[in-house]
Amino acid sequence: MGGVTESVDVAVPVRTAYNQWTQFEEFPQFMEGVQEVRQMSDTMTHWKVEIGGIKREFDARITEQLPDERVAWTSTAGTKQAGVVTFHRLDDTHSRVTAQMEFEPEGAVEKGADKLGVLKTRVKGDLKRFKEYIEQRGGQETGAWRGEVPKPGSERPGTDRPQPML
Repeated sequence: MGGVTESVDVAVPVRTAYNQWTQFEEFPQFMEGVQEVRQMSDTMTHWKVEIGGIKREFDARITEQLPDERVAWTSTAGTKQAGVVTFHRLDDTHSRVTAQMEFEPEGAVEKGADKLGVLKTRVKGDLKRFKEYIEQRGGQETGAWRGEVPKPGSERPGTDRPQPML
């Protein structure tokens, strides 16, 4: 499995950065190659991507989501990947967003792209575009989901229900 970790500092409070990241259907606005993300339920998303002329569709399950801290996921079929995005408060008006991903390249083209660091470059560019996207909006997120998806095996029943926006 290949992997990558990249970070970007954004000039918005951690709550704003997190809230915007929970708007998965907005990802095509700043993620290169992401054509569509549909939120199927609180914990399921469907992705359509095109990378290097290769089109893929896959479903991903959100395995953990803690407001202002982290969103973790894993694919359920198709392209094998998993990851986590964490949010760190730097001060009242700045935060750091860190994306860590692992993936299983399929075929010679993807394996070659992995060796050349294409995913690392892509993730770094996506985070830079996320920074521009949220900062150009004047720090105003397009929405928020403040619910929790507890880590598998945790003892926090009932936290996976949507909570009203605050």
